Amino acid sequence: MTSFQQTKLWLVQTTGLPKDTLHVYVGLTLFLAAAIISRRSLKSMLPIGIVIAAALAGEIWDVLDTHMAGRRVRWALNAHDLWNTCFWPAILFLLARFTRVLKK
Repeated sequence: MTSFQQTKLWLVQTTGLPKDTLHVYVGLTLFLAAAIISRRSLKSMLPIGIVIAAALAGEIWDVLDTHMAGRRVRWALNAHDLWNTCFWPAILFLLARFTRVLKK
């Protein structure tokens, strides 16, 4: 098991949260942290781009780990993880960009 997989397992065991929930939390944390650190608004492409890039990188790593372990890649699970990670950041991005809901 790679260190990436061990870290994910440790997070699940330590928090007691399901992996799906952790994907949601990681996506939201990355989105908000990217906006705060870069001092960009939520409607900027940078925060959502960081979330998408991180989610894709994590899933590529998962696919490579699965392949290297000689197991069958389950593409639907990887797509599900991408959805969970990106859904709420994308909703916040779209609300900030195209509505007045998140205006000051």
